[in-house]
Amino acid sequence: METKFGFTLMNVSEFETWITQQNIARTVLFLQEHHTFSPSYQHFNGDNHFKLQKGMRNHHVNNNGWSDIGQHFTIFPDGKVATGRSLERSPACIFGNNNHAVCIENVGFFDTGKDQMNQSQKNAIVRISAAICKRFNIPITTDRIVYHHWFDLSNGNRTNGSGTTKSCPGTNFFGGNKVSDCETNFLPMLKSALDEPITGDLPSPPLKYGYVTAHALNIRKGPSSSFSVLGQTTLGSVLRVHKVKGRWYKISKSKEEWVYGNYVKDVKRAVVNADVLNVRSGPSVSFNRVGSVVKNQEVFVYKEKGNWSKISLDELWVSSKFIDFS
Repeated sequence: METKFGFTLMNVSEFETWITQQNIARTVLFLQEHHTFSPSYQHFNGDNHFKLQKGMRNHHVNNNGWSDIGQHFTIFPDGKVATGRSLERSPACIFGNNNHAVCIENVGFFDTGKDQMNQSQKNAIVRISAAICKRFNIPITTDRIVYHHWFDLSNGNRTNGSGTTKSCPGTNFFGGNKVSDCETNFLPMLKSALDEPITGDLPSPPLKYGYVTAHALNIRKGPSSSFSVLGQTTLGSVLRVHKVKGRWYKISKSKEEWVYGNYVKDVKRAVVNADVLNVRSGPSVSFNRVGSVVKNQEVFVYKEKGNWSKISLDELWVSSKFIDFS
């Protein structure tokens, strides 16, 4: 394990241990798979992991105007993995669909006829993806493990590959970038890498969910400001509340991690029950359609107005008739 430029580089075994030790306040529901396109295999020389990672961060910040590198993890052709964006922050990788996600960028150009993924990287992608799913209780389904290719670039709608899309993570990524390719080739490999199935069910559901209203909120070792600070969570992050003590919320089931509840506002968790559900810019059909969500997609409801539910801090609304509250 080595650290440079603010990134940590690990082999797969090191990562599998490391990810279990990370305390993440925000709720993670999805895993995104991408390829970098550039850098590709021809840019990797076996010893320039940090240089390539630093270059991607510079591009994302200086060219794209993002606050940091877009992805949480980068997996290189030799099977090593580097950390990127803080896990407490949503990625900047799929327009309109970054909330509650962890993003992996796999170095290479995996369209047919381009880079042929080697076995070291293939094994690493499977094991690292499986470890992330296990850590965050992400079911091995195409509702929760997603490819960039499945989302329209202009509006963020999930189209499963139609419309204006990227080929990412590549037309030859584990046999293809279609939903059926993922179900046939990639997901069975993830399942075989796990020691037990992941259902996504919560054996001890939280009392409630809430989102952070402060720019940065301290996580403390106990329910008062006299306890030491363990870390911070950021504006908009959805937290699980397992216990309430006065004005303090315990946000971990097994560890003493507390936040001040005055800066956390309740939200409700829900699942879409329609095949395709329109997202509108306000709480009625008279407002413009600005996107869509699909069946079995999980959302959080920030506000209700009549028969409408607001599913973002922004003005994004869906009809409450087509979601089931958990």
